[in-house]
Amino acid sequence: MTAQRPAWPDIPYPAWQDTCTTLHLWTQVVGKVRLALTPWTNHSWHVPLYVTARGLGTSLIPDPRGGFEMEFDFVSQVLAIRTASGDDHTILLEPRSVADFHQAVMEGLESLGHGLTIHGSPNEVPDAIPFAEDETHAAYDPEYARRFWEALMRMEAVFTAFRARFIGKCSPVHFFWGSFDLAVTRFSGRTAPPHPGGFPNLPDDVTREAYSHEVSSAGFWPGGGPTDYAAFYSYAYPTPDGFGAQSVAPPEAFFHEELGEFLLPYDAVRTAADPEDCLMQFLESTYAAAADLGAWDRAAFERDKLP
Repeated sequence: MTAQRPAWPDIPYPAWQDTCTTLHLWTQVVGKVRLALTPWTNHSWHVPLYVTARGLGTSLIPDPRGGFEMEFDFVSQVLAIRTASGDDHTILLEPRSVADFHQAVMEGLESLGHGLTIHGSPNEVPDAIPFAEDETHAAYDPEYARRFWEALMRMEAVFTAFRARFIGKCSPVHFFWGSFDLAVTRFSGRTAPPHPGGFPNLPDDVTREAYSHEVSSAGFWPGGGPTDYAAFYSYAYPTPDGFGAQSVAPPEAFFHEELGEFLLPYDAVRTAADPEDCLMQFLESTYAAAADLGAWDRAAFERDKLP
């Protein structure tokens, strides 16, 4: 029998910060495999990972030698590489350096007939160390990695329901390994002014293409930077005048001046009487603030009922 686990697990960032950093870099290695083989799709939608029934996966990666997929399996604690020909290879998820993980992934792909070269340094992190040289980051706590996935699985269901209410252009619910966040993005249908860029170790032209059109974007990240706690976020680009002064729900949500985004601490959702409703309130109210101030055609884009 499997022990009962909390529906929304506790993932205090300070308790697993080192594991989180290592896992972030591991996902970049896997994400760059997908990047190297997948045709460019608007807004970099060809690169993210997706929440699966066991962890985070790439979905099918096209390759002239035959398709394959890669999945961080946080139940069995392995990175699984599966090919369309029926061959597979697993790499243990355990305390190991980024350099060791990178080598294991490259050798595993080579053994399956899918050897390739990837861009060898992390994106969107300061002071990036090339993967093959990174012996600094080597922490891995399987319990917190699994809790992280369990949290993603529960919030992904809410994000998907939120996405279904919008019939305009909208992104999939996907996990960006660069920023290490789960996200879903709605579009107004209008072009946006060129983004200033400036993200560490990310070409500005990639950022500008990602933000080529007006958006209201929401998501989740586990902590780091200006916050030492997990949080949901919501922002608009371009940011309409008065956005940060808008009243949003639930009461625990607030506007973070440094980030220029609304935040809702993960713990406020986790401990709520109805976590799903608490999160949906945040998604809907922050989107409404962006859409109303930005004069979006909400009547054309939104629906209350599915067919």
